[in-house]
Amino acid sequence: MNRSIRISWLAALVAAPLAAPGLAADKLPNVVVLATGGTIAGAAGSDVQAAYTSGQVGVEQLLAAVPQAKKLASLRGEQISNIGSQDMNDEVWLKLARRVNELAAQADVDGIVITHGTDTIEETGYFLNLVVKTKKPVVLTAAMRPSTALSADGPLNFFNAVGVAANKDAAGRGVLVVVNDWIHGASSLTKANTTAVQTFLSPLRGLVGTVNYGECEFYRGPVGRNTLDSEFSLDGVTALPRVDIVMAHANMDGALVDAAAAAGAKGVIVAGVGNGNMTRAALDALAAQAKKGVVCVRSTRVASGRVGRNVEVDDDKLSLVASDDLNPQKARVLLRLALLKPRSLADIQKLFVEY
Repeated sequence: MNRSIRISWLAALVAAPLAAPGLAADKLPNVVVLATGGTIAGAAGSDVQAAYTSGQVGVEQLLAAVPQAKKLASLRGEQISNIGSQDMNDEVWLKLARRVNELAAQADVDGIVITHGTDTIEETGYFLNLVVKTKKPVVLTAAMRPSTALSADGPLNFFNAVGVAANKDAAGRGVLVVVNDWIHGASSLTKANTTAVQTFLSPLRGLVGTVNYGECEFYRGPVGRNTLDSEFSLDGVTALPRVDIVMAHANMDGALVDAAAAAGAKGVIVAGVGNGNMTRAALDALAAQAKKGVVCVRSTRVASGRVGRNVEVDDDKLSLVASDDLNPQKARVLLRLALLKPRSLADIQKLFVEY
């Protein structure tokens, strides 16, 4: 940009010492910050307007704007991308996952923080939960208000994320997401409101813990296989299979299911009504594509709840997969990784139960 970006909350931050009292800086945990963009790095023309542009602030500006975080960890940053998370893509996913794995393998790295947009953070977090190979803390954070906003939420979210990543008790809990004082597991959270600061919920599995000005309290470990326990690997992977999501609705026909398959989708997720249901026409189209080898998964557009196998739909007869408790966007992530190698439908269904 031609003009310098004003970070309104920078002036409100009180300068802090570089290390906590009585703790030498070289004794602090080493945390690497990987920035991808998003609202937390966004800027607007006014501190009280809704419109803004994501990904305008670089990682060094983010680090400089929250000097208090240096009391919690020795920090350094890297810019992976600088985009709004609505534009998150496979190229960034693969680059980010590989960099996390490289950093986590280094003895002098104790934890990793990833700044991200809120729109697709649950997908990126879940993807990393399946492909990073470490028990070290990997923590994503985000903001609902841009950096220039009055009462921006990004600085404290970032501070708390560093606190979690620097906490030894965060290790082994899978990839975590820290927003608005809550610690979520990457497999459980979902965005529940378009604009509210308290947008993220973990409706089925609950919180992993809470964090209050960097002080953590953990309630549980991870749910489902993840990180070092995950069978998925990106070794040799340069592209991910195409999987599309189709929204179910009243009077639905099978045109969009057929269109997804015609466009080259190797899998189709239907965000069904209720318990993964859909019209007879749509179900017939889905079953027909399944018979042709497209992996078809029933999920739900409902905000919470599991999709059971062989409840109202005879999945065995129609060769379909039930998503269990994965929403459509996370079901898509899992299926894309599952399709990296040949698997039976029974094996794929097992993955949806285990992960």
